[in-house]
Amino acid sequence: MEDHNYLDDIRDIKQMMNRSTQFLSLSGLAGVMAGIYALIGAFGAARIIDSHNGQYITLESAAFTAIVGIAFGVLLMSVITALILSHKKAKKRDEQLWNNSSRRLLVNFLIPMVTGGIFTLLLLRHEVYGLIAPVTLIFYGLACVNASKYTLSDVRYLGITVIILGLLCTEFSGYGLLFWALGFGFCHILYGSLMYFKYDRNA
Repeated sequence: MEDHNYLDDIRDIKQMMNRSTQFLSLSGLAGVMAGIYALIGAFGAARIIDSHNGQYITLESAAFTAIVGIAFGVLLMSVITALILSHKKAKKRDEQLWNNSSRRLLVNFLIPMVTGGIFTLLLLRHEVYGLIAPVTLIFYGLACVNASKYTLSDVRYLGITVIILGLLCTEFSGYGLLFWALGFGFCHILYGSLMYFKYDRNA
């Protein structure tokens, strides 16, 4: 009986330590929704590209502006959805959404993301368009791996998968939009679903 109590105490201590060092209110369903948004955005971008019948899309063109608008729209919707669903999950767990763990998570995620964003802008400035898709995938994957120390371990595997896709995209540069759909779309849906069934549904 005493051994059983000791095990319960150890379990409680472990849970308290995880709560203090890791942000566990990340919503798996938010990942699924982000993946769906990305697939819709990729479909829209593909339609714009196809409408040009193989013609070169310049930075000054309306088509490029539309594609950038789609990308920002997908990003904005993904962030808003993640905040709403993670807030609901945190409330159920009797936790605060904004705490030391979530701050560490955000900082470690943003360092590679901001670096990748600046690098992407430099590629655009120097007209190195073929590397934009793989660079965004690789830096996003690195951001997930870097932030995974402060949240669910599944985020680490998501990051590794996206990095691999980014490297493959470098080799097959003509299929950037396809790899974007795989990395930001299908991978988010896959890992988001796994996280939902592992953590959210049981909670």
